[in-house]
Amino acid sequence: MVRYYCEDTSFELKGRALNNRWLREVAASELRKLGDINIIFCSDNYILDVNMKYIQHDYFTDIITFDYCEKDVLSGDLFISVDSVRENALYYGTEFEDELNRVMVHGILHLIGYDDHTEDEVKTMRSKEDCYLKLRKGLA
Repeated sequence: MVRYYCEDTSFELKGRALNNRWLREVAASELRKLGDINIIFCSDNYILDVNMKYIQHDYFTDIITFDYCEKDVLSGDLFISVDSVRENALYYGTEFEDELNRVMVHGILHLIGYDDHTEDEVKTMRSKEDCYLKLRKGLA
């Protein structure tokens, strides 16, 4: 089950039913099931506090993923900075919703086991993101 929360922001995700169906499809495509997924939309300052407190990183980021997966069941917390997503959308010349969807699926891909530390891992991650963003458009 996917649950949505807001911390230090008034943002509210529209189209939650579609989003939930999409994330289930992503999981199924990777031979996984959705367990408990908490998506917490927050501000830059809130995510910075989380980053410093739990990961000891003193910088802003668009997403922090905490993995609680067991076997093939995806469970975790995805902290998403709405501020950073907006800035990234402007920087990359894309719509806010598209960038937000990319960040959400990025977090799910981390829970599945994909990483983005090396150049090859980044290429794989981007390819998977693009694939699943196309899937989402087909569900709409």
